[in-house]
Amino acid sequence: MKKAQKLEELRNKLLADNPTPELAAQATQAVFGSGNVDADIVFIGEAPGKQEDKTGEPFVGAAGKFLDEMLHSVQLDRNDTYITNIVKFRPPNNRDPEPEEKAALWPYLLKQLAIIRPKIIATLGRHSGQAFIPDLRISADHGKPRRLHVTLDGKQESIMILPLYHPAAALYNGGLRAILLEDFSVVPKLLTQEISK
Repeated sequence: MKKAQKLEELRNKLLADNPTPELAAQATQAVFGSGNVDADIVFIGEAPGKQEDKTGEPFVGAAGKFLDEMLHSVQLDRNDTYITNIVKFRPPNNRDPEPEEKAALWPYLLKQLAIIRPKIIATLGRHSGQAFIPDLRISADHGKPRRLHVTLDGKQESIMILPLYHPAAALYNGGLRAILLEDFSVVPKLLTQEISK
């Protein structure tokens, strides 16, 4: 079975299982993920926002535009990557996802990653980063790649995790814009290293 088909089946399973009924009930739709199913890099945010809830696509608002700009800065296109969030439904009023919501949706994210098999996972923001690196301090650890063991399909896989500030942070704090672009500049080198392994 093709990866796209497997991801579609997983999306349908998520909707059927409905692990976060209250969250799903107040959202317009699930925002499962989009992009290249054979991507070497997957970007993971925390949860969809208002625009994402409307369109069903991740990172389509102002933060998504800045993500596109960062991708272009390293000669990448959104179509070269896969983008998703830990939480697949917009929390009311864009509040932070609750720990139980993240825990309930975590297995679906791991299944997404098991299907796509990226070489690098770039986490966008503190919530996403701490899901993989519990002791992450985004202000100190941003832009510092680290290799971690992640259990995919019951097997321990060694994957490169690159914690980044959330693109939305740069919209509120202009100083983070340059930091994010600088952190992003390591992506091509990391991809080359990981692909040649």
